[in-house]
Formats: sequence, C-alpha cells, structure tokens
Amino acid sequence: MVREERVPFVHEIERDRVAYLGSRLVRDGLFRRRVVTAYDARCAITGLKLINGGGRAEVEAAHIRPVEKGGPDVVSNGLALSGTVHWMFDRGLISLADDLEVLVSRQANDGEAIRGLINRTGFALPPAHMADRPHPSFLNWHREHCFKH
Repeated sequence: MVREERVPFVHEIERDRVAYLGSRLVRDGLFRRRVVTAYDARCAITGLKLINGGGRAEVEAAHIRPVEKGGPDVVSNGLALSGTVHWMFDRGLISLADDLEVLVSRQANDGEAIRGLINRTGFALPPAHMADRPHPSFLNWHREHCFKH
C-alpha cells in the first residue's frame, strides 16, 4: 500500500519579476481583418467557414512569406487558414503552386490524412478580387524556402 503525506494547498506563490527588453518587427494590425474579409472568413485550403458565438472567424491570417523574412502585411501575401492548416503551411508540409493547386510534402508523415483536409477541388479557394489573390512571387518564395519537397 502506498501512503503519501498531505501537503497544504498553496493559494498564492511569490514570483520574481524579470525585466525584459525585446524588439520585434512592426506589423500591420489590420492584416488579419483584411485577409479574413478577402477570403470571406473561409479557410482557403479546407473550405471551412467556422464562426464562434461572438462572431469571430476561426481562420487565421497566415503570411505566405513571413514578416520576419521580409514579407509585407498585404493581402496578396496572406491566406486565410484554419489553425491546423496554418501550422502545416508554416512548417512546409503543404504549399501552393502558382495556379493555387495544394501541394503536399512527400516528407509529411500522414500525407493521406492531409489530403483528406483539402477541399474537393484540390486547389486553394481564391479570394473574390483578383488583386487579393496570392502573388506568385510570395508563393514561389514559400515553395523555395519553406516547402519540404
């Protein structure tokens, strides 16, 4: 039989405060809203349009070429992606061809499951306005620097 002593419950813990000075690139706060609006709050890859009870869309605004790699906060450098798809895109497990065909990395450990998430057309759903479509130069950058061929 195992016997453990009871330890009193601690309601508050005193913690040290550490001063931190950091820097990061300035980002456009409107980027998310513009991208989500351009894609009508729908994930470009899955086609899902999920809105919570407060009216906020589940999709995230993903940069094709990240800001920290010189990418701008413009809609043509963005995609509306649901959380899991955004994670896969950022890690190079999926990418897009210039014609918006969804590319799945051969290095993905469950390529069939990933393909199951892609909408039936096999192509990313484009925004309504041509000017908002992903720019080929950003897509090329993603394929060359992120996508795991």
